[in-house]
Amino acid sequence: MKKQLSKTVLGALFTALSVILSQISVPIGAVPINFTHVSVFMSAGILGPVYGALSQLVFVLLGIAGLPVFSGGNGGTGWILGPTGGFIIGYIFCALFAGLLIKRFGKSYKALFLAFYSGWAATYLCGILWFMYVTKSGLTASLTVCFLPFIPGDLLKTVISVFLIKRLDHIRHI
Repeated sequence: MKKQLSKTVLGALFTALSVILSQISVPIGAVPINFTHVSVFMSAGILGPVYGALSQLVFVLLGIAGLPVFSGGNGGTGWILGPTGGFIIGYIFCALFAGLLIKRFGKSYKALFLAFYSGWAATYLCGILWFMYVTKSGLTASLTVCFLPFIPGDLLKTVISVFLIKRLDHIRHI
């Protein structure tokens, strides 16, 4: 019971961290750069796949309910139904898949990078497919707008996340 309560409290903290980090954003077009993935990866690495994904589900549901939790202080169903909605939903799958891989392979540097790149793949799959559907864009145009400009920042966020997980690894014993 105590372990579950601790994970619930930490889950709420990671939801709040996602809200905070989503506000650190740079609008560069249809899809802004933000730091939300750092909290998504942290939730996967510390809470595991289930509670990590749940913390991101709560983040998404708060936004759908209209709270200004998404990038730029936005919220509401329009953001989920708009061109960036797939990326927002992708946070849930990112935490789930990264958490599953961390649970299976551990927290070595190699395992964390593998887990986080798999999480990126989940986010980009959800995001780009939804972007293509909403905007009626082709794959090449969608990759040009939604993927290529983000690679350097994503590499940086991955390195930051790996560093933080390695530094905070003792939290897993909660």
